[in-house]
Amino acid sequence: MEMSREKLCASKADGSSDSAYHCSACHDDEEWGSTSRGRAKSRSLSASPALGSTKEFRRTRSLHGPCPVTTFGPKACMLQNPKTIIYFREKCILLRLQLLISDKSLSFFFIWSCCICLSPGKKMKILKQVMNNFSFSRSAWNWHIQDPASQRLTWNKPPKSVLVIKKIRDASLLQPFKELCVYLTEENNMIVYVEKKVLEDPAIANDENFGPVKKKFCTFREDYDDISNQIDFIICLGGDGTLLYASSLFQGSVPPVMAFHLGSLGFLTPFNFENFQSQVTQVIEGNAALVLRSRLKVKVVKEHREKSPVQNGIEENGVVSANLEKEVGKQIMQYQVLNEVVVDRGPSSYLSNVDVFLDGHLITTVQGDGVIVSTPTGSTAYAAAAGASMIHPNVPAIMITPICPHSLSFRPIVVPAGVELKIMLSPDARNTAWVSFDGRKRQEICHGDSISITTSCYPLPSICFRDPVSDWFESLAECLHWNVRKKQNNFAVEEEEF
Repeated sequence: MEMSREKLCASKADGSSDSAYHCSACHDDEEWGSTSRGRAKSRSLSASPALGSTKEFRRTRSLHGPCPVTTFGPKACMLQNPKTIIYFREKCILLRLQLLISDKSLSFFFIWSCCICLSPGKKMKILKQVMNNFSFSRSAWNWHIQDPASQRLTWNKPPKSVLVIKKIRDASLLQPFKELCVYLTEENNMIVYVEKKVLEDPAIANDENFGPVKKKFCTFREDYDDISNQIDFIICLGGDGTLLYASSLFQGSVPPVMAFHLGSLGFLTPFNFENFQSQVTQVIEGNAALVLRSRLKVKVVKEHREKSPVQNGIEENGVVSANLEKEVGKQIMQYQVLNEVVVDRGPSSYLSNVDVFLDGHLITTVQGDGVIVSTPTGSTAYAAAAGASMIHPNVPAIMITPICPHSLSFRPIVVPAGVELKIMLSPDARNTAWVSFDGRKRQEICHGDSISITTSCYPLPSICFRDPVSDWFESLAECLHWNVRKKQNNFAVEEEEF
């Protein structure tokens, strides 16, 4: 299976003076900016770039992050409901947009300058769309934003294929898995995709009654077969880990995911399996609410090292070799992450020492056990255990949480979803660091390696049991027991004596 469907951009050599940012709203592909390896002289985000660069920093990316795609897989998309549009009137935005409302030429210049990275033809096309969608008048100026509570699933065509993901090595899921597959194949005539190792379970392989259904399955292998364009929607049987695994299988657009709570915690799995027939039927008919769980687009650039032909640390000329590895190029890997990127000290007993850059500027150096960069979905996972706040999935943000920092003032922070973070090993670090993505693909980070993180334009569309807000607060109460406390008694009312 290919690691990514997005275009990979090779990183420039260290010390590059320009940042190759491009507006993700204006281009179909996302491109990354290159950050200088040297540490900045100032930690202020408004300060000039590092010495040696004559160009000023100009933001061409929205702080709100890229606009998420609204088509999920081959056939699913977002239902546009104009009745649930939010209208922001002039009184709410007059202070910021007064010039735009009163002077159309200024608004024309503003839009034209925002599209600096486009050709004049595309600029005019976007300008016409903006003028048609927005009403410029002194009496009122309406700004239309889709209400997240109105996000509902619809189908361009009836779904025909479904991917069933089952938790491995769990005997309690065998019967629900068989019942679901029989219902999908015989009652709905669906094409069921199952991972090959699921069918290798002896309890399934030796079940003769399940044989006729098993012959109808389409199987695949992770990292070998690409099924991204063949799946209409996904059904997960297990806990939160099955949802994370489903996310890792789709490095581009993700089909809608319906997760049944058959695991341990179940914070991300709102459906119970008792009434699965009616619930699955509602999804197939397109009657379901959605929550778009943002993902992180992560690019790891590693210095490719190759062992040199030396023996016992002594080269052919008899000189003792200080480094047994030679740099011969760079290796680039890209991932889509649903929960978090964790950078930690690994097996070393020393503090991790990593630099964190935001849009090319050094904001801090983490000295502790590590740092967590998480999505709002991941804020209730490892980040919550490390003392971070919990963020609703509809909030566009990225959370930075230190792990046991050796500082009394290092608090978790929330940054806009549109920024680009870059994590590198500090030059004076005593040891290497290790990084993992949703608890998988763990690898070592050495000097010269970098981890670039920003919000992806491919969210994970998770099907809700009720709606995004009700499901989230119910998970907080049921799974994490949020704010559980014995109620305080009121004062006893004393009867007045007459």
